[in-house]
Amino acid sequence: MDRFEYGEVVINDEESVILRESGAKIYDGDNKTAFEGGLLELTTHRLIWSKSSDCSLILHLMYVVYVEEERTGFAFSKSIKFILHLTEPLPGKPPGPVTKSAFNHVKIAFKDKSDLTFLHNLREVLQLKKWLVNITPNNEIAPKAAPIKIRTGIVGIERQIHEKHKETDENISKAFQDLNKLMVMAKDMVNLSKTISQKIRDKQGDITEDETVRFKSYLLSLGVDDPVTRNSFKNDSQFHEELAKQIADVLENPIKEVGGMMSLADVYCRVNRARGLELLSPEDLLNACNLLAKLNLPLFLREFESGVKVLQLCSHSDEKIIKVTVSQLKEKNSCTAEELAQDIGIPVLLAKERLLAAEKSGQACRDDTIEGLRFYPNLFLEVDR
Repeated sequence: MDRFEYGEVVINDEESVILRESGAKIYDGDNKTAFEGGLLELTTHRLIWSKSSDCSLILHLMYVVYVEEERTGFAFSKSIKFILHLTEPLPGKPPGPVTKSAFNHVKIAFKDKSDLTFLHNLREVLQLKKWLVNITPNNEIAPKAAPIKIRTGIVGIERQIHEKHKETDENISKAFQDLNKLMVMAKDMVNLSKTISQKIRDKQGDITEDETVRFKSYLLSLGVDDPVTRNSFKNDSQFHEELAKQIADVLENPIKEVGGMMSLADVYCRVNRARGLELLSPEDLLNACNLLAKLNLPLFLREFESGVKVLQLCSHSDEKIIKVTVSQLKEKNSCTAEELAQDIGIPVLLAKERLLAAEKSGQACRDDTIEGLRFYPNLFLEVDR
């Protein structure tokens, strides 16, 4: 109530009356006051409460920062109060009924009236803010009301939660719009990468082999432009067959570059990286890999005696792999799985399987000590008989 002031009801040329309601009662925050049963006038600049010509209370709308309704009683009750949240009073404000109030809001109620006409009109006036271009009673331009932290009831809390949820939904929608644009641009980049890759293959002699391998790895990281998805097929069998074809197409060259063999764990990571947001489950990947040999594709799924599963090129037989491994052993005289993996750029797990395969064929020997497992070329094969 300390924002109200006593004054004469004089409507100037810049101000116009919007609404008049009788039976108005004013509360100081949640407390009742003696100001009840009066006439309340809503103008473009002020709220004016009067009960007689000798007693008029004026509230300049520049103090009002937010307004809401408050219903009490049951849903069919006619009791409605309107809560006006107010900013701090300006220095030099004319005197009013209260020198200092403990509340930053007032309530207004009307006797035997339950419609929201007053609320709607007040909100429209607050949006227009016509008082900003006019002169206050102190002959100064009325400033904008400073934002304050308002006190709200249950209705206000529910409205704040609703607004917060609405803002969150809008932010999520904007994020997905940006993501869709990014996916469209990614497809264009993949198409561009294919064109550049073809040019590199056509001009192989102009660049080194290392540069070609490096650039191909960059192209793979850009992803698959049209990944196979389950929704495009009637049943799982068709989906797995098409997925197997795409896996063979994507991984044939990378597997060649790593020696003709790639562990299933690496396959899973490379395929899902290439597919972007259309990620595969381990079960779908395994089912697709089991169909590679059946579909006569250049790759097939192989399982070693240790249980390790790999994708292997059909053109890379065990004889070729053993020959390369033995050649590496002879060059270094001996090596461990870790050393072989580092020399030829493959996982340690596959390097060990290669050495075990060479041992099984009789072309390598092992030395198992506390320092670890080391393999040597079988020199008995080179002894003249």
